[in-house]
Amino acid sequence: MLDSTITDRTQAFLDEFGQALEQGDIARARDMFLDECYWRDLVTFTWNLKTVEGKDQVEDMLRHQLATTKPTGWALADGEVPTEEGGVTTAWITFETSVARGYGLIRLKDDRIWTLLTTMVELKGHEEPAGFNRPLGAKHGAGKHRETWAEERAREAAELGYETQPYCLIVGGGQGGIALGARLRQLGVPTIIVERNDRPGDSWRNRYKSLCLHDPVWYDHLPYIKFPENWPVFAPKDKIGDWLEMYTKVMELNYWTRTTATSAEFDEAAQEWTVVLDRDGEEVVLRPKQLVMATGMSGKKRMPDFPGMDRFRGVQQHSSEHEGPDRWAGRKVVVVGSNNSAHDICAALWENDADVTMVQRSSTHIVRSDSLMEIGLGALYSEEAVRSGMTTEKADLVFASLPYRILHEFQIPLYEQMRERDRAFYEGLEKAGFWLDWGDDGSGLFMKYLRRGSGYYIDVGASQLIIDGKIKLKRGQITGLDETGVMLDDGTHLDADLVVYATGYNSMNGWVADLMGQETADRLGKCWGLGSDTTKDPGPWEGEQRNMWKPTQVPNLWMHGGNLHQSRHYSQFLSLQIKARMEGLPTPVYGLQEVHHLS
Repeated sequence: MLDSTITDRTQAFLDEFGQALEQGDIARARDMFLDECYWRDLVTFTWNLKTVEGKDQVEDMLRHQLATTKPTGWALADGEVPTEEGGVTTAWITFETSVARGYGLIRLKDDRIWTLLTTMVELKGHEEPAGFNRPLGAKHGAGKHRETWAEERAREAAELGYETQPYCLIVGGGQGGIALGARLRQLGVPTIIVERNDRPGDSWRNRYKSLCLHDPVWYDHLPYIKFPENWPVFAPKDKIGDWLEMYTKVMELNYWTRTTATSAEFDEAAQEWTVVLDRDGEEVVLRPKQLVMATGMSGKKRMPDFPGMDRFRGVQQHSSEHEGPDRWAGRKVVVVGSNNSAHDICAALWENDADVTMVQRSSTHIVRSDSLMEIGLGALYSEEAVRSGMTTEKADLVFASLPYRILHEFQIPLYEQMRERDRAFYEGLEKAGFWLDWGDDGSGLFMKYLRRGSGYYIDVGASQLIIDGKIKLKRGQITGLDETGVMLDDGTHLDADLVVYATGYNSMNGWVADLMGQETADRLGKCWGLGSDTTKDPGPWEGEQRNMWKPTQVPNLWMHGGNLHQSRHYSQFLSLQIKARMEGLPTPVYGLQEVHHLS
């Protein structure tokens, strides 16, 4: 059988590769890679999120890490059969290191490694209590004055942060903080999550009325508990808020609401943080070893500074502060911006009888939701994918296995297909005066998101309102405001009762500056982006998201954020890095990211 031939050949390759590594024969291992090759490692070899590119970088990484990693047991994953298409053999693999078990995906071309993904699954001796190892729960037998499960939880919640210190403190209790908190709890890492809002999920509930996810449900599951099968494809914000609140309860997270971090300082000698909190009016000082900022990549609002803003007699809001359209019926609204939030807010205002104008200051990439789901996501995140056997976890790894350096090459043909499919739609937008783009290299939405986290809209209806002239559109730059409205560089004056600034968000290290000072924020550097040298993503090439989910230049400080998919996927690797440090395992970091940009 052809399949068995591929299987035998691939396993023989893995045997040879594993033998070279076990023998420390780096030259031999190097020669098993193509000249153009990519090895993306999520923690197992580098204790980092790191992609090495080309044979020289592979060799350098192995020279630094092989002796301590000690990989063994390279094999095809149980139940998985390699596939071959277009001269590329793709196989799921397992392996072990001295301290961990790993899982990965290898692509072979011309009997050499083209791409290799290696990920840490679990630490030996520190596995999650799941499956055969799940906790018993019930206390069989008899004993005087035993605590119930609920009493143990109540005692833990009362003592942690007061009588005992958390090993890890997570600042920010949105989806990122909650997902990471759940992972750390399963690993037995004492953790507190602090959130300034009244309830878990309020970071969603408090946003504008019409907000809903534009990513489909299959893409958005949290760790351990997937959304039920009758969950909406695109979840409204309040359902997400309620789900997050439920999740914190059933995952038994130590979650402090109405709590704000006011300062944080790292003690190099003690290797711990001193974090001062305001917990509902009470000052609490915590001394965690690890500090995670999970304050959201879309949390530090970017508010413009236009001349005359202080003269405007109407209401001005950042999009994050906009409550919704209800009180603006029959009134004039100007929305500054043309990305996701701007479109959502404009559509809701029009639906509620406001006279709304969108001001577009730069080009925007637009993709229709149904086209994105079918062409861009369908193979990995869809009902069809689920029914064909594609699990969320496997989909995450397939997506992670495509190196960022060449990911755009896989994306460009998809967006060319979408452009052709929706040609009449785009022609209508351009006729309406909308300024479209497809990314600097035509690679579309995902690359824009990874490179800059902005510059796009997933169309769920607002674009047709622009085409039909129901949402008015003005292109140009704002020169200032006066008492009654907004002035543009072509001399246009837009009367306004409300101006909404859908102008995006600043780098997450702004939160670090607020809490720890500008010097620490500069030491950390800019968060997000790949260094692609495209618009709003300056070089040099980084190869991974700047400062996200991995060690930073600030000791014991971690940045965690992103969409629901990233919060789910990367929380696994961040939690394992933190757990290893708590257990005193050696974690020699390879390729600690340099700082090239401060914000």
